Amino acid sequence: MQEAPAITPFDAEPLREKTVLITGGAQGIGRGIAQAVLGAGGNVCIGDRDAEAGRACIEEWDVGKRAHFFVLDVAREASVIRWIASAKKHFGRIDGLVNNAGIAQPHAAPIAELTLADWNRYIATNLTGAFLCCKHAMTDLQKRRGGIVNIASTRALQSEPDTEAYAASKGGLVALTHALAVSAGPHVRTNAILPGWIATDAWRRPDQRAMPKLSRRDHAQHPAGRVGAPEDIGALAVYLLSPQSGFVTGQCFVVDGGMTIKMQYK
Repeated sequence: MQEAPAITPFDAEPLREKTVLITGGAQGIGRGIAQAVLGAGGNVCIGDRDAEAGRACIEEWDVGKRAHFFVLDVAREASVIRWIASAKKHFGRIDGLVNNAGIAQPHAAPIAELTLADWNRYIATNLTGAFLCCKHAMTDLQKRRGGIVNIASTRALQSEPDTEAYAASKGGLVALTHALAVSAGPHVRTNAILPGWIATDAWRRPDQRAMPKLSRRDHAQHPAGRVGAPEDIGALAVYLLSPQSGFVTGQCFVVDGGMTIKMQYK
């Protein structure tokens, strides 16, 4: 008789000794993901344009060589190359990449007034930046059979007026995700997280940090009963980067407290 499958214990630190690169990792959702990776036993290399925010992270985390910061502009290929080289020099390996950096303001001008320069700025930062990071980290990720997590948005699925550039960039990340899953598999798994309303006020650099001003109505409109927090995204990112998600690739996970499945008529 075939023996029954054994009960497999969950690893308390699923990213132990693994190194994860996180763009836009000094504030907001990116910082939430970085702290989740550290909590899961991993090392982090955060890249961010805001040097003060990056230095504050390293000081506040106080985890020694497990955390590294490098000034990064994802829209500039030379900057991406230098960031990845710095991570490899510091840690000697790359096991995961989180493409989180982006222009956080969805609303721009009406389409008839939207300048080509502004359109290109959204695409360059939110989409092309992810492409450049994937391109230059891919060889190392393949060696480690690593994972990529792209941070898109529920705005890739639904929209408000005057958000064409932002929505297009996030929709492009969704498409990049499933294309990479096919091209880079089986050595590199690629997934995306689509956050909804995530309150990041308390996750900014120290001089801008504040408790979020949220009303009872803000929380109540979510089927989950509350607005989201960076920890919610970080927890899923850790799972998607860990061996526990080894059969998951090319998928997009909506994390929005249930808002996109809620029927609204007024």
